Amino acid sequence: MKITDQLVEKHGLKKDEFENIKKLLGREPNLLELGIFSAMWNEHCSYKSSRLHLKKLPIAGEQVIQGPGENAGVIDIGDDDAIVFKIESHNHPSYIEPYQGAATGVGGILRDVFTMGARPIALLNSIHFGAPDHPKTKSLLNGVVSGIGGYGNCIGIPTVGGETKFNETYNENILVNAMAVGHAKKNKIFYSKAKGLNKSVVYVGSKTGRDGIHGASMASAEFDEESEEKKPTVQVGDPFTEKLLMEACLELMKDNSIISIQDMGAAGLTSSSVEMASKGSLGIELDLEKVPCREENMTPYEMMLSESQERMLIILEDGKENSAKKIFDKWDLDFVIIGKTTNTNKLILKFNNKIEGEIPIEALASKAPVYDRKWIKKKPSKIKVDLKNLKKIKIEDALIKILSSPNHSNKSWVTNQYDQMVMCDTAQKSGSDAAIIRIHNKDKAIAVSVDSSANYCKSSPLTGGKQIVCENWRNLIAVGAKPLAITNCLNFGNPENKEIMGEFAECINGIKEACEFLNYPVVSGNVSFYNGTNNKNIYPTPVIGGVGLIQKLTKPINHYFKKENSSIIVIGKTIGHIEQSCFLKENYSINEGLPPEINLLNEKNNGESLLKLIEKNLVLSSHDISNGGLITALCEMTFSSNFGAKIYKPKKLTNMFKYFFGEDQGRYIIEIEAENLPKVEKILKDDKIYYENIGFTQKEKFEIEGELNILTKDLFKINNEWYNKY
Repeated sequence: MKITDQLVEKHGLKKDEFENIKKLLGREPNLLELGIFSAMWNEHCSYKSSRLHLKKLPIAGEQVIQGPGENAGVIDIGDDDAIVFKIESHNHPSYIEPYQGAATGVGGILRDVFTMGARPIALLNSIHFGAPDHPKTKSLLNGVVSGIGGYGNCIGIPTVGGETKFNETYNENILVNAMAVGHAKKNKIFYSKAKGLNKSVVYVGSKTGRDGIHGASMASAEFDEESEEKKPTVQVGDPFTEKLLMEACLELMKDNSIISIQDMGAAGLTSSSVEMASKGSLGIELDLEKVPCREENMTPYEMMLSESQERMLIILEDGKENSAKKIFDKWDLDFVIIGKTTNTNKLILKFNNKIEGEIPIEALASKAPVYDRKWIKKKPSKIKVDLKNLKKIKIEDALIKILSSPNHSNKSWVTNQYDQMVMCDTAQKSGSDAAIIRIHNKDKAIAVSVDSSANYCKSSPLTGGKQIVCENWRNLIAVGAKPLAITNCLNFGNPENKEIMGEFAECINGIKEACEFLNYPVVSGNVSFYNGTNNKNIYPTPVIGGVGLIQKLTKPINHYFKKENSSIIVIGKTIGHIEQSCFLKENYSINEGLPPEINLLNEKNNGESLLKLIEKNLVLSSHDISNGGLITALCEMTFSSNFGAKIYKPKKLTNMFKYFFGEDQGRYIIEIEAENLPKVEKILKDDKIYYENIGFTQKEKFEIEGELNILTKDLFKINNEWYNKY
């Protein structure tokens, strides 16, 4: 087939990129080779627009065993135990085919984790949809939630946490980010680096079909009016086969058979073979007629670019082929030797004894383009909201508006579709600041949380990047966990747009600054660009997934009030920052001004002091203050509890709305038994931590002196209404 300009463009390659390909090959590529370059040089696989900026992120630390560059990150939690985790996007496929897009997003991230030798122990997700009244939102929500639940429930991994958000910025480009967490032994971590010559390259798992062809390329382009036509590029998942594949791989990993192993994810057989060879500075030769296919007359082009699910590529030690095959036969999975490692440093593709493709590995990997795209800084907003000029509203009415809004309503309709208790190690499921998973047969546990704040990042990308790291850090602290490391999924619009690239660059700088200060390294992640339709880009939405360690889990800390007449303390100073707040958004449709400033020293000191209090068993319940401010956080502490609160009228800040709805950062609410109050106050004073004693717990009612008096059961009912009606 003649390679035309139209064919090059259809493969997502620019003219200058195609010219570079010809130089690297010393000739014009054939169609198969063009497809392979298209897969390996797109944003999803090459990170060509983000790589320069990602290098800024802190990736090392005493706790880090493996940082970015492998299938998933690995951290040390002591006692020869390791936690393996990563988050990835499946945005475009989920918009086109919500059930399968979300389901295969879960399947793909699970493979990234068990490929490293870890048994998955938890799933989380961050899902963002358009305005609730948009004609597509409800069906997309239903499809995505069903896909996440369907895959996770069938494979038997608990989905323990996440977030579901709505904003018109996602009307034509939803976000579906899936995170998986696994547990392994430190001395049994497996990597993808190929080693040795003439080693068997083995295909295992499901057969290859025509689903998912050009899936990675589709994820590296904006949507347009023809997006519906891209449905054939969405993969089809089978969780039951994935369960078999996981068990077979983990069984094989018990001995010393595996040299390297790689999930066939984005770009399928192409990316897995190229990545293994590139990391090992080797070549790979594949006999494509041996690839197990489930459809007739599949071409080499289709085999190499298919993204059929539940497949792995393994390089085995000599003489281990037969024993390995017995394991996969037992689990009723394909096991076929389809090639070998070579010293050619090339990807050589044969089909029926004829060479169909021959490409230097470095041309696909190290010599893929890297762009230093132009970007501009976001101009800081000079808008200041004057509450005196707004229509007067009662505190109770403002609170009800927030609690009954789509973004703040109870989301149990979503989480009830996920099996959160399978495997029996979920000590605290979704609904609190972070979920807690016990390490099997041990008294220690990990806490996990995912967070995002797109409106902050849109207003000030630098501050927003810092804030979302701190928000995630606080969520782990609030349940008594020491934060160890993060994974990130960076969802942005078109990087060829200077403003969008500026949002990305500044968010990265903010994430870097917060992670360095908090000793909270980035060990894995994913960049998802081109999230937009017809040149309308989404808000910048970096999603942070964090993992923390609880050394000794006795009784999990959550955010529900526990006793009557307990003291209620706020750690951290309330200044009353109201711009970019839920109060203004939900009550006045105002989304203006700058987000609250981030004081990293206060974040660290406040968090570490709270951890000290929790470790001394002085805290009954704990909750960080974020969206919706102090009053919203207090209400959340009354839900699923028999207790409310009586809050004193503030003396230092005269504007009640700023005090109760302001979204100042670095703050926590803690519940303390009255007799322990002197001990707590002494520790906070010794640590030079600002705090306020704002009230006490009581039965059945939530009160603010002179402003509000409402039954907690009515608050809970209000908080549940929106989803019940939707």
